[in-house]
Amino acid sequence: MAFSLTSDAFADGGSIPARFTCDGDDVSPALKWQGGPDGTQSFALIMNDPDAPGGTYTHWVIYNISNQASGLTEGVEKTDRPANGEGAAQGSNDFGDNGYGGPCPPGGNAHHYNFRLYALDAMLNLDPGASKEDLLKAMEGRILGETALTGTYKRQ
Repeated sequence: MAFSLTSDAFADGGSIPARFTCDGDDVSPALKWQGGPDGTQSFALIMNDPDAPGGTYTHWVIYNISNQASGLTEGVEKTDRPANGEGAAQGSNDFGDNGYGGPCPPGGNAHHYNFRLYALDAMLNLDPGASKEDLLKAMEGRILGETALTGTYKRQ
């Protein structure tokens, strides 16, 4: 079984419903995965907008998700260590907060939002609030597999 990431909220390449954006409730969508590689000790997820005017914008950094997890529920709490985060810690996004910050592009064309999930061979020695760059550095040499899900959003 291939390592895969899906959501009941939107199909890969499809439109992210406004509920999960700054135009709605700004809650994280439920995510599901399967087929994690043998030896996986934890998962990490980064959500980016590569179409942001100033360069790639980070919307969510969450790591040390339990290797027993097969997904994240809708509305992961916006705290350092969310009770519904499968044991994870959350890092800082480019809004300056720890936790999920939904799509909120300026007017114009739809932006793409990449949810990239990593299967890792260890729990990472990172405190809550780590940046995307801190996480990427900590994951070096530890990635057993990765998968992605992309959604789009255009402000009304």
